[in-house]
Amino acid sequence: MKSLYSLFVLLFAVNVTVAQFTFQSPTENIQHVSNPEVVVPIVASISYQGYDETQAYFGEGEYEIFLDNVDGVLDKPIIILDGFDPGDARDINGLYSSFAFGGQNLADIVRNEGFDIVILNAPVYNTDGKDIDGGADFIQRNAMVLVELINEMNDQKVGDEELVVLGPSMGGLIARYGLAYMEQNSLEHDTRLFISFDSPHKGANIPIGLQYLINYLADEFNDPQAQAIVNSVLNSPAAKEMLYDHLLGHLLAGSPTQQDPTKLLPAGAPDFRDAFQAELDALGFPQDVRNVAMINGAGNGTTIGMPGMQVVDTNLSITAGVTADVSIHFTPEANQTNNVTTFTTFLIGIPTDTFEADAESGAIAGVDAAPGGFSNISNALGGGGGNPVIQAFVDALDQDQFSFIPTISALALETEDDWYATPDLGDSPFVAFHIPSTNEGHVQPTTQNILFALSEIRQQPLGVEEVSVNERFQLERNPVGNTIDIFCNQTTLSPTVGVKIYNSMGQLLTQQSAEIFSNKISLPHTLSAGLYFIQLDGGNGAQTLKFLVK
Repeated sequence: MKSLYSLFVLLFAVNVTVAQFTFQSPTENIQHVSNPEVVVPIVASISYQGYDETQAYFGEGEYEIFLDNVDGVLDKPIIILDGFDPGDARDINGLYSSFAFGGQNLADIVRNEGFDIVILNAPVYNTDGKDIDGGADFIQRNAMVLVELINEMNDQKVGDEELVVLGPSMGGLIARYGLAYMEQNSLEHDTRLFISFDSPHKGANIPIGLQYLINYLADEFNDPQAQAIVNSVLNSPAAKEMLYDHLLGHLLAGSPTQQDPTKLLPAGAPDFRDAFQAELDALGFPQDVRNVAMINGAGNGTTIGMPGMQVVDTNLSITAGVTADVSIHFTPEANQTNNVTTFTTFLIGIPTDTFEADAESGAIAGVDAAPGGFSNISNALGGGGGNPVIQAFVDALDQDQFSFIPTISALALETEDDWYATPDLGDSPFVAFHIPSTNEGHVQPTTQNILFALSEIRQQPLGVEEVSVNERFQLERNPVGNTIDIFCNQTTLSPTVGVKIYNSMGQLLTQQSAEIFSNKISLPHTLSAGLYFIQLDGGNGAQTLKFLVK
C-alpha cells in the first residue's frame, strides 16, 4: 500500500522545503543592492566543536559593506546578522531588504545619516571535508564568525566610533553569544549597542503537531528528498538548539516516527536544547554594551488563537481512490492532554494506515497560542506553491498563525516560566524595549519598531527606558530640528490630531490642530532651546511625548 501513498508524500514534501525556510513573511520588493564582486569571505579564527561532532571546525561567512551616502568612508559601522536560513535562501539582497517598512528602509535611512551597513550572511560551505549549512549551523560557530567580523571592522574603520550590532531572530542569539564571549575572553569588541530583534532567548516554537506530521510523511516511505528536508531543517543543529519542544524529545526508542506514550510533556532535542540553553544562560549578556530589544509579540497578554484549538481537520484527495484524513491541534491548556496529530490513509474508503500523536501540558498552557511574534503555516508551506494537495491543505486551515517567538522568550525573562504571563520588564536584561500591543509577524519591521531602532542608533532614546506598548505617536528625531516631525499609527487615528505644547513648567504654549499626511505630522516651530512636552489627541485618548530643542 505504501507505493500508492508515495505520490502524496512526494507532492507534500516538495514544498515542505519552502515551508521550513519561511518562518517570516516573504520580503516584498527585494532591493538588488548587493555587488557579488565586493562580497568578502570570512573565516573564524576560533573553531567550535558541536555537541555531536568529533572535532572542531572553523566557521565561515560572507559579508558586504554598504558605505554611507555622506562621506563614503567606513567610520560608523552597523553590523546586521543573518537569522535562521537553511540553504541560504535569504541572500545579502534579502537581508538588506528585510528592513523595509512603509516605502522606506532602515538601512537606507541610516546610510543617509552617515552610518555604514555591514551585512553578514551565513552561506553553505565545506570545511575540512565537512559540509556545513551556515544558516542552520550551531549558533556558537556562527558567533565565532561574528567575532572575526567585529575584529575586522574595528581594524578597517576610520576613527574611533564604536560598533552597533543588530541581530534579527537567531541573529540576536549569535550577537549575544559573540559579544559576551569576547568580553569573557578579554577580546575588545568596541561595540556600544546591541539590538535584539525578536530573538528566541528562551527558545523558539514550531507546533509539535506539525513537526510530527512532516516527520512522519518524510520518514515513513524513506524518501531521500523528504528525509533530507527533515534533516536539514527540523534536525539541523540550530533548530535543535532553539526549539523549546522538538519531536526528537518524544520518539519511541528505535523508531524514527512513533511517539513514546510516556513522553508527552514539552521536551527539547536530547543533548542539544538543554545544553545550549544552559550554556547561553551561563554566558549571560554582554556587559559593556547597551542591550535593547524590539520584539513582535504582544506585551499585554493577547494570545494567538487558543490552547488546544483545531488547526486543521480535512480530507485530502491524493490520487484516484486514495484519500487521507489529516487533523492537527495546538498543544492543550495547562495540565491537560490532547491529540495533536492524526493522519489516516484510505483506499477506496477503506482505512489502511493511521499515525497519531498526543501532547500534554504541565503547569502552563501549551506555547502554540502564547503571545509572541507569529509565523504562518501557509507561508511555511509556500501558500500551496501550485501543488493542488498542499493548496487544499492550506485552504482547509482553521488556524494559520502560531506563536513562533514567545514574548517571554524575546524579552529573555529567565524569572518567568509562564508563556502567557504579563511580562515584568524589571526582570529583563534589556534596558529599553519596543513592545507592540498586538502580535506581529516574526521580525516584521514597522514604523514604530524602526523608529525605536533609529532612536537607539542615533543615541537619542525617546525617554528613559521607554516601553512602546500602546504608542500611536513617535518622534522621528529627538532633539527636533526646525520642525517637530512625528510618525503616526494611522490605523487608530482620525485624519486630524489635536496638538498642545507645554514647557517644562507645565505651561501651555500653543494649541492647534494638525493633519496627518502619509502617516506623519510635521509642525514648524520657533521654540527656544529647552525641554518641552507635546500632547497629541487622535480622538481615542491623548498621548504625551517629551522633546528637546537645541
